Amino acid sequence: MMRKFKKWRLVALLATMTVFLTACGEEYLSTLTPAGKVGQEQFNLLLLATAIMALVIIVVCIIYFISFIKFRRSVIGEDVIPKQVEGSHTLEVIWTVIPIILLLILAVPTVMATYELGDTSGMDAVDENGDKRALTVNVTAKLYWWEFEYPDLGIVTSQELVVPTNENVYFNLIAADVKHSFWIPAVGGKMDTNVENLNKFYLEFSEESARLKDGVFYGKCAELCGPSHALMDFKVKTLKREDFNAWVTAMQNTQNRTVAADVQAGEEAFVANGCIACHATDAIATTPDDAYASNALGPNLATFGDRNRVAGVLDHTEEEVVNWLQNSETLKPGNLMPMYDDVPKEELEAIAAYLMSLSVEQE
Repeated sequence: MMRKFKKWRLVALLATMTVFLTACGEEYLSTLTPAGKVGQEQFNLLLLATAIMALVIIVVCIIYFISFIKFRRSVIGEDVIPKQVEGSHTLEVIWTVIPIILLLILAVPTVMATYELGDTSGMDAVDENGDKRALTVNVTAKLYWWEFEYPDLGIVTSQELVVPTNENVYFNLIAADVKHSFWIPAVGGKMDTNVENLNKFYLEFSEESARLKDGVFYGKCAELCGPSHALMDFKVKTLKREDFNAWVTAMQNTQNRTVAADVQAGEEAFVANGCIACHATDAIATTPDDAYASNALGPNLATFGDRNRVAGVLDHTEEEVVNWLQNSETLKPGNLMPMYDDVPKEELEAIAAYLMSLSVEQE
């Protein structure tokens, strides 16, 4: 009796988990709420595959239960052997042809979508003036952060990708250290970033991110790359084309911006502690035209004040900036950021205030 009770208890637990897990996934992170043409195409393929599998399961279960009920011993008797169908050419043709048809139904749209979504020829298209028609972003994956360079616009940002809506955005993907994988779950499938070869693909962002929680879509590294792999996030901000153009102009003007008097002490501390050796504070790209991988040692901080996370994972507050400066290795094991636990806290707080002032959206 107890053994049967334990089995039912396990079934009840699994049923309860299923109910709760069906609600997992937020709109800014879930593949089940596609926010772009690529994501929708992949979601449709997922629905097709699920429907085919469900059909097969249902048919098999129906046949099983019909056989189970129709040929019960209590119905046909003790010594009756049902008609044997072994070697039936008709049945063999049926259960050979039907799976082939189902595979074709799944394979044809999958292959077509693979070629369509892999076509990056639009990356090189130009208008009558010789200017690129489409936006291209060079993505460099590093331990454990992301850099996004806009080669045709001459700007660069880190940890937060900003793109226009309702147009194809093309990506050149490469890694600076080990293999990573670029993935924005709500917008489209992942693509690996390798050290020695360049991968290319495109995404289309159909919705502005301002209405979402935190105002961004979330991106992930989808390839195990080290102890802080789970913390290698980035954010994606999608804007109308006119708002994106304004953002680009503001980014291009960061080289000439002035620092407010109340954070000049923080800027001086930033330079004095050697931070400037790894982190740029303007958004002007310095990667050679013939290179895809950036040689920057640390994330670009030109828009640090506009982000919604510190180091990709902490709350965006001055207190967490100080926490990160003092405990970077503890918070993100394996990263290359040194810990400034011997610097006076007042100095770190001044640096935090200075970094929070680095903004283009507030100008």
